[in-house]
Amino acid sequence: MALMFYSSQNRFIFRWSIYIIGLIIMSIGISFIIKAELGSSPWDVLHIGLTEQFGLTIGSWTIIMGFFTLVTAAFLLKEWPKAGAYLNMILVGVFVDLNLLILQTPPNLPGQATMLVTGIFIMGFGIGLYISPRCGAGPRDSFMLAVSQKTGMTVSRVRGLMEIVVLGAGWYLGGPVFVGTILFCLTIGPITGVCLTACQSWMDRRMERGISVENIH
Repeated sequence: MALMFYSSQNRFIFRWSIYIIGLIIMSIGISFIIKAELGSSPWDVLHIGLTEQFGLTIGSWTIIMGFFTLVTAAFLLKEWPKAGAYLNMILVGVFVDLNLLILQTPPNLPGQATMLVTGIFIMGFGIGLYISPRCGAGPRDSFMLAVSQKTGMTVSRVRGLMEIVVLGAGWYLGGPVFVGTILFCLTIGPITGVCLTACQSWMDRRMERGISVENIH
Protein backbone atom coordinates (compact mmCIF):
# COMPACT_ATOMS: atom_id res chain seq x y z
CA MET A 1 0.00 0.00 0.00
CA ALA A 2 2.84 2.39 0.86
CA LEU A 3 4.50 1.68 -2.50
CA MET A 4 1.21 2.29 -4.31
CA PHE A 5 0.72 5.64 -2.56
CA TYR A 6 4.29 6.65 -3.30
CA SER A 7 3.87 5.82 -6.98
CA SER A 8 0.63 7.82 -7.24
CA GLN A 9 2.27 10.73 -5.49
CA ASN A 10 5.21 10.58 -7.87
CA ARG A 11 2.92 10.63 -10.90
CA PHE A 12 1.11 13.66 -9.52
CA ILE A 13 4.39 15.52 -8.96
CA PHE A 14 5.67 14.47 -12.39
CA ARG A 15 2.56 15.74 -14.19
CA TRP A 16 2.65 19.15 -12.52
CA SER A 17 6.42 19.45 -12.96
CA ILE A 18 6.05 18.91 -16.70
CA TYR A 19 3.20 21.42 -16.76
CA ILE A 20 5.33 24.11 -15.11
CA ILE A 21 8.38 23.32 -17.27
CA GLY A 22 6.15 23.67 -20.33
CA LEU A 23 4.95 27.07 -19.13
CA ILE A 24 8.54 28.21 -18.60
CA ILE A 25 9.53 27.09 -22.10
CA MET A 26 6.47 28.74 -23.63
CA SER A 27 7.31 31.97 -21.78
CA ILE A 28 10.84 31.90 -23.19
CA GLY A 29 9.38 31.58 -26.69
CA ILE A 30 7.01 34.50 -26.08
CA SER A 31 9.91 36.63 -24.85
CA PHE A 32 12.07 35.73 -27.87
CA ILE A 33 9.30 36.85 -30.22
CA ILE A 34 8.77 40.13 -28.38
CA LYS A 35 12.50 40.92 -28.17
CA ALA A 36 13.00 40.19 -31.88
CA GLU A 37 10.96 43.37 -32.48
CA LEU A 38 9.60 42.17 -35.82
CA GLY A 39 5.98 41.91 -34.67
CA SER A 40 4.40 39.88 -31.89
CA SER A 41 1.57 37.39 -31.50
CA PRO A 42 -1.95 38.91 -31.41
CA TRP A 43 -2.28 38.65 -27.62
CA ASP A 44 1.16 40.13 -27.05
CA VAL A 45 0.38 42.94 -29.48
CA LEU A 46 -2.48 43.74 -27.09
CA HIS A 47 -0.32 43.37 -23.96
CA ILE A 48 2.40 45.61 -25.41
CA GLY A 49 -0.20 48.16 -26.57
CA LEU A 50 -1.67 48.27 -23.06
CA THR A 51 1.82 48.73 -21.61
CA GLU A 52 2.49 51.60 -24.02
CA GLN A 53 -0.77 53.34 -23.13
CA PHE A 54 -1.21 52.65 -19.42
CA GLY A 55 2.16 51.54 -18.05
CA LEU A 56 2.80 48.37 -16.03
CA THR A 57 4.84 45.52 -17.51
CA ILE A 58 3.93 43.19 -20.35
CA GLY A 59 3.80 40.30 -17.89
CA SER A 60 1.45 42.27 -15.63
CA TRP A 61 -0.97 42.82 -18.49
CA THR A 62 -0.68 39.14 -19.38
CA ILE A 63 -1.90 38.33 -15.87
CA ILE A 64 -4.60 41.01 -15.85
CA MET A 65 -6.06 40.01 -19.21
CA GLY A 66 -5.79 36.35 -18.22
CA PHE A 67 -7.81 37.12 -15.07
CA PHE A 68 -10.58 38.83 -17.04
CA THR A 69 -10.82 36.01 -19.58
CA LEU A 70 -10.95 33.43 -16.76
CA VAL A 71 -13.72 35.31 -14.96
CA THR A 72 -15.69 35.61 -18.21
CA ALA A 73 -15.24 31.90 -18.94
CA ALA A 74 -16.38 31.03 -15.41
CA PHE A 75 -19.46 33.23 -15.84
CA LEU A 76 -20.37 31.62 -19.17
CA LEU A 77 -19.86 28.04 -17.97
CA LYS A 78 -21.13 28.60 -14.40
CA GLU A 79 -18.06 26.81 -13.05
CA TRP A 80 -14.55 27.76 -12.04
CA PRO A 81 -11.65 26.64 -14.27
CA LYS A 82 -9.11 24.08 -13.10
CA ALA A 83 -6.14 25.06 -10.96
CA GLY A 84 -3.82 24.84 -13.97
CA ALA A 85 -5.55 27.83 -15.56
CA TYR A 86 -4.66 30.05 -12.59
CA LEU A 87 -1.07 28.81 -12.53
CA ASN A 88 -0.86 29.46 -16.26
CA MET A 89 -2.13 33.02 -15.83
CA ILE A 90 0.31 33.93 -13.04
CA LEU A 91 3.44 32.01 -13.98
CA VAL A 92 3.49 32.99 -17.66
CA GLY A 93 3.22 36.67 -16.74
CA VAL A 94 6.02 36.40 -14.17
CA PHE A 95 8.31 34.35 -16.43
CA VAL A 96 7.79 36.66 -19.42
CA ASP A 97 8.82 39.69 -17.38
CA LEU A 98 11.90 37.90 -16.03
CA ASN A 99 12.93 36.77 -19.51
CA LEU A 100 12.46 40.25 -20.97
CA LEU A 101 14.82 41.65 -18.36
CA ILE A 102 17.55 39.21 -19.46
CA LEU A 103 17.14 39.04 -23.24
CA GLN A 104 18.52 41.64 -25.63
CA THR A 105 17.31 42.50 -29.14
CA PRO A 106 19.89 41.43 -31.76
CA PRO A 107 21.68 44.38 -33.44
CA ASN A 108 20.86 43.36 -37.02
CA LEU A 109 17.97 42.01 -39.09
CA PRO A 110 19.34 38.44 -39.58
CA GLY A 111 19.75 38.13 -35.81
CA GLN A 112 16.24 39.44 -35.20
CA ALA A 113 14.78 37.07 -37.79
CA THR A 114 16.60 34.13 -36.21
CA MET A 115 15.35 35.14 -32.77
CA LEU A 116 11.78 35.43 -34.09
CA VAL A 117 11.75 32.01 -35.77
CA THR A 118 13.46 30.39 -32.79
CA GLY A 119 10.89 31.95 -30.49
CA ILE A 120 7.98 30.57 -32.50
CA PHE A 121 9.40 27.05 -32.38
CA ILE A 122 10.18 27.30 -28.66
CA MET A 123 6.70 28.62 -27.94
CA GLY A 124 5.06 25.84 -29.96
CA PHE A 125 7.04 23.20 -28.11
CA GLY A 126 6.23 24.80 -24.75
CA ILE A 127 2.52 24.81 -25.55
CA GLY A 128 2.63 21.15 -26.54
CA LEU A 129 4.54 20.26 -23.37
CA TYR A 130 2.32 22.13 -20.93
CA ILE A 131 -0.88 20.75 -22.45
CA SER A 132 0.34 17.13 -22.44
CA PRO A 133 -0.14 16.46 -18.66
CA ARG A 134 -3.79 17.62 -18.96
CA CYS A 135 -3.59 19.89 -15.90
CA GLY A 136 -6.02 22.44 -17.31
CA ALA A 137 -6.32 24.87 -20.20
CA GLY A 138 -4.90 28.37 -20.01
CA PRO A 139 -7.12 31.45 -19.52
CA ARG A 140 -7.56 32.19 -23.23
CA ASP A 141 -8.25 28.57 -24.12
CA SER A 142 -10.77 28.35 -21.26
CA PHE A 143 -12.55 31.43 -22.64
CA MET A 144 -12.42 30.03 -26.17
CA LEU A 145 -14.00 26.74 -25.07
CA ALA A 146 -16.66 28.56 -23.05
CA VAL A 147 -17.70 30.73 -26.02
CA SER A 148 -17.71 27.69 -28.29
CA GLN A 149 -20.01 25.79 -25.93
CA LYS A 150 -22.39 28.70 -25.50
CA THR A 151 -22.62 29.78 -29.14
CA GLY A 152 -22.26 26.43 -30.90
CA MET A 153 -19.45 27.80 -33.09
CA THR A 154 -16.46 25.62 -33.78
CA VAL A 155 -13.37 26.08 -31.62
CA SER A 156 -11.28 27.08 -34.64
CA ARG A 157 -13.79 29.77 -35.64
CA VAL A 158 -13.99 31.17 -32.12
CA ARG A 159 -10.19 31.18 -31.89
CA GLY A 160 -9.91 32.99 -35.22
CA LEU A 161 -12.42 35.66 -34.21
CA MET A 162 -10.68 36.11 -30.86
CA GLU A 163 -7.30 36.61 -32.54
CA ILE A 164 -8.75 39.19 -34.98
CA VAL A 165 -10.45 41.20 -32.22
CA VAL A 166 -7.39 41.08 -29.93
CA LEU A 167 -5.02 41.96 -32.77
CA GLY A 168 -7.18 44.90 -33.83
CA ALA A 169 -7.40 46.23 -30.28
CA GLY A 170 -3.66 45.82 -29.78
CA TRP A 171 -2.84 47.57 -33.06
CA TYR A 172 -5.17 50.45 -32.14
CA LEU A 173 -3.32 50.83 -28.81
CA GLY A 174 0.04 50.95 -30.58
CA GLY A 175 1.15 47.32 -30.29
CA PRO A 176 3.76 46.01 -32.76
CA VAL A 177 2.09 44.49 -35.83
CA PHE A 178 4.65 43.53 -38.46
CA VAL A 179 5.89 40.59 -40.53
CA GLY A 180 6.52 38.55 -37.37
CA THR A 181 2.82 38.78 -36.51
CA ILE A 182 1.87 37.28 -39.87
CA LEU A 183 4.54 34.58 -39.62
CA PHE A 184 3.36 33.69 -36.12
CA CYS A 185 -0.28 33.38 -37.17
CA LEU A 186 0.61 31.17 -40.14
CA THR A 187 3.02 28.83 -38.35
CA ILE A 188 2.17 28.53 -34.65
CA GLY A 189 -0.79 26.21 -35.29
CA PRO A 190 1.07 23.56 -37.33
CA ILE A 191 4.16 23.75 -35.08
CA THR A 192 2.08 23.38 -31.93
CA GLY A 193 0.14 20.49 -33.49
CA VAL A 194 3.31 18.52 -34.23
CA CYS A 195 4.80 19.28 -30.82
CA LEU A 196 1.59 18.44 -28.97
CA THR A 197 1.31 15.06 -30.71
CA ALA A 198 4.90 14.19 -29.81
CA CYS A 199 4.66 15.48 -26.23
CA GLN A 200 1.29 13.83 -25.62
CA SER A 201 2.59 10.49 -26.88
CA TRP A 202 5.66 10.76 -24.64
CA MET A 203 3.56 11.81 -21.64
CA ASP A 204 1.05 9.00 -22.10
CA ARG A 205 3.85 6.42 -22.31
CA ARG A 206 5.41 7.73 -19.10
CA MET A 207 2.09 7.70 -17.25
CA GLU A 208 1.21 4.19 -18.49
CA ARG A 209 4.62 2.95 -17.38
CA GLY A 210 4.00 4.45 -13.94
CA ILE A 211 0.58 2.84 -13.68
CA SER A 212 2.03 -0.54 -14.72
CA VAL A 213 4.69 -0.31 -12.02
CA GLU A 214 2.05 0.70 -9.48
CA ASN A 215 -0.17 -2.28 -10.40
CA ILE A 216 2.75 -4.68 -10.07
CA HIS A 217 3.42 -3.44 -6.53
